[in-house]
Amino acid sequence: MTHDLDGFTHLDAPWDKLYACVAGTGITGASLVRGLRGLGTRVVAVDGADDDKARERAAALEALGAEVRLGDADTLPEGVDVVVTSPGWRPTAPLFEAAEKAGVPVWGDVELAWRLRPREGAAPWLGLTGTNGKTTTVRMLASILAAAGLRAEAVGNVGTPVLDAVLARDEDGKPAFDVLALELSSFQLHWLTPWTEGSAAPRMQAAALLNIAPDHLDWHGSPEAYAGDKGRIFAGAEVACVYNTADPATEQLVRDADVTEGCRAVGFGLGVPGLGGVGVIEDLLIDRAFVADMRNEAAELAQVADVVPAAPHNIANALAAAALARAHGVSAEAVRQGLRDFRPDPHRIAHVATVAEVAYIDDSKATNGHAAAASLAAYPSVVWVAGGLAKGASFDELVAGARENLRAVVLLGADRAVIRDALERHAPDVPVSEVDATDTGAMDLVVRKAAELARPGDTVLLAPACASMDMFSNYGARGDAFAAAVHRLSGDAS
Repeated sequence: MTHDLDGFTHLDAPWDKLYACVAGTGITGASLVRGLRGLGTRVVAVDGADDDKARERAAALEALGAEVRLGDADTLPEGVDVVVTSPGWRPTAPLFEAAEKAGVPVWGDVELAWRLRPREGAAPWLGLTGTNGKTTTVRMLASILAAAGLRAEAVGNVGTPVLDAVLARDEDGKPAFDVLALELSSFQLHWLTPWTEGSAAPRMQAAALLNIAPDHLDWHGSPEAYAGDKGRIFAGAEVACVYNTADPATEQLVRDADVTEGCRAVGFGLGVPGLGGVGVIEDLLIDRAFVADMRNEAAELAQVADVVPAAPHNIANALAAAALARAHGVSAEAVRQGLRDFRPDPHRIAHVATVAEVAYIDDSKATNGHAAAASLAAYPSVVWVAGGLAKGASFDELVAGARENLRAVVLLGADRAVIRDALERHAPDVPVSEVDATDTGAMDLVVRKAAELARPGDTVLLAPACASMDMFSNYGARGDAFAAAVHRLSGDAS
């Protein structure tokens, strides 16, 4: 290593003197190459793939002046000062082991973005993470910030690379955003340099942890490591650490965090808010945290009906988004308007149609048990459509918790037997129908079977608790197939 990287903490550092290795050539990797090359940094990008798509990506990066090495993602290029990794790369990858042995630091994309913030006028960061609900919540937050008249963007794991937003400029050459709403995955958080008082490591103005359930254990190695990486979001937080009062693990991670002096803990939950928290009283979202006299005052943020859909877990998402916005100084009126303006992305507890007094709901994004449990809890009588790729998950806890809500279950997909076995153990009286077809007509069979099992007033809920790639290209394609089948059913019923 030829340079002291402790000095590379702002956009005006001599980035043109560095030689950086970028791990990955996908969306984030391309963003890293663009950003670094724009600053004159010498860049070599590495990727283990060497197919037509990889070569097409490589050609685009080479046109920017980067060197690209395909088919070998293990070898550390000679002479590099720093490795900057895309989020999905496992920490045990040989490239990183070689970097550690050579004394070359490894940064994630979020770390680089933080180090490239301008010395003056940088937008503060409002960060959130969690096992489920991240994208909905960060988009709610961005809607609230926009309603407050702020130039804001939802970035990070949501799709827009953080670095692109940090480097964006308006027509006057100034930072394009007043504030950034960051959705951060456990992968991204893993690579953050640990924050200590006075360090230049990334830190949030306010941070939220929505929930914790075991996930990505093959990447992190253990539930404890996964939770620990999620908890990194609180490190150095300046104003507020927002946690879920219904999930004690999130509060413990706040207690364990090293934060800026004066930062406080703010709990959110569906009950009456405690002192310094946000919650619900009757049909109102209430703030007792960001008011002048929290012992004697409360601010009305919105009505429950302002949140669409008003499912319990979505109300919790809204409270977390509101707490982050309030930590940034946003008014209660802007919170209300932002929630009213927001509509969730497709395939997130989306109402498809009502046929014969039965509601059909597409929550194809519920790809794990934790997300499916939240969705099932939102409806009192459900014909549950579930199954797909279980990714090694167990469904005993999910079924045991949801059995009182189940009218019936329709199973599909490669690992449907795992869910069936859990139903036999914990809900043996619930009727179960299986569809073993995997062709394009399979979802029509699923929807027809669900319609036969449903009664007026029931909800047919696609909340698979599994990944989709056994039968569909992604969860969106699965949700689209479900919606199309429901609309065909509606046409038959009319």
